[in-house]
Amino acid sequence: MNQNSQLDVVVIGAGQAGLASGYHLARTNLRFEILEGAPRVGDCWRGRWDSLQLFTPAQHDGLPGLPFPAARNTFPGKEEFAAYLERYAARFRLPVRTGVRVEGVRPAGGGFAVDTPAGAVRTRNVIVATGANALPRIPDAAAGLDAGIQQLHSSRYRSPADIPDGDVLVVGAGTSGAEIALELSAGHRVLLSGRPTPHIPDPVLRYAGGAYWRFVHSVLTLRTPVGRKVAAGFHERGAPLIRISMQDLDRAGVARVPRLTGTTDGQPAFDGGSSATVGTVIWATGYRPDLDWIDGLTPAPSGWPETRRGAVPGTPGLYFVGMPFQYALTSGLIGGVGRDAAYVVQQIAKRVPGPSVVAPVLQPGNGDGEDRGGREAEHSGGGHPGPERGRGGHG
Repeated sequence: MNQNSQLDVVVIGAGQAGLASGYHLARTNLRFEILEGAPRVGDCWRGRWDSLQLFTPAQHDGLPGLPFPAARNTFPGKEEFAAYLERYAARFRLPVRTGVRVEGVRPAGGGFAVDTPAGAVRTRNVIVATGANALPRIPDAAAGLDAGIQQLHSSRYRSPADIPDGDVLVVGAGTSGAEIALELSAGHRVLLSGRPTPHIPDPVLRYAGGAYWRFVHSVLTLRTPVGRKVAAGFHERGAPLIRISMQDLDRAGVARVPRLTGTTDGQPAFDGGSSATVGTVIWATGYRPDLDWIDGLTPAPSGWPETRRGAVPGTPGLYFVGMPFQYALTSGLIGGVGRDAAYVVQQIAKRVPGPSVVAPVLQPGNGDGEDRGGREAEHSGGGHPGPERGRGGHG
């Protein structure tokens, strides 16, 4: 791309949100590029822990136009999904430039300048598709722990082989924390701190999965009262437990302890005044957005900007795809991101001069990964798609 010429759209991040956006952009006459900071498409998944599996079954793990190639009700591993993303970009000949880290986005000449180490890329519109897992969130209590305690965020955990002898405290009882605690329990005494999120029973996904998906995808949206109620507190709660329950942890001998409140003599202390002596603390405490590199963007208290289905009010041409509850509970999931991507591309096509084929708005469907004339698809990373920093994004 000639740095002096202007694109219609730059997509930042070649994870599931960025590639879904690219799929719909490719069905228009818009000139666009997808910038990815990692060396390969899918690297954001390859860097997660060794045994990681997607939290949603394979029938909900496909992007628009290409179902995920695995049997229904199986849970693909991270390497399988990384390879799928690479195949997806190649299948639809999406113009992805890997190894390009975006350092900033700023208004320029009626559009935007996307700053990279090789220079600025000029564009009329920007889609930020960097995902929800930009910066690890680590509580202030971490600073008070004894220097001899190994600390790592779940994004840096790889396998039990990396954890030294001694008791392990996992802070955060969402799906990531629960799965890490269960894996480590085979060789360590493990304590799990945090309020568990609700568990979706396996039979619901296996035998009533289609109805459940239609509910979270088509009912829990910003257009319904119940959806707006769920969205109001969405950023303060963890995702539901899928494929694992607290009973599984109890059977494995994982000890559940109260909420972490601080430290006592360098050791973790819990609500009620109890404490524990541990050798390792794993922070499965989620992530926070990293958007300081977007000039003039004012985030809400959640860390995300206020948008209208991805469009940033007051900043024409700036869009997001892959935000948690951007439109529906499934907006941050692999199987739900396609609908949001189609909507954003449609809005962009309306504002760019000249003829273009407008991508259809995806209608509520079964989310099985098939395109079916513009009906949708995606995954429920449940916080799995690791740190992305859109300048090489996961989303």
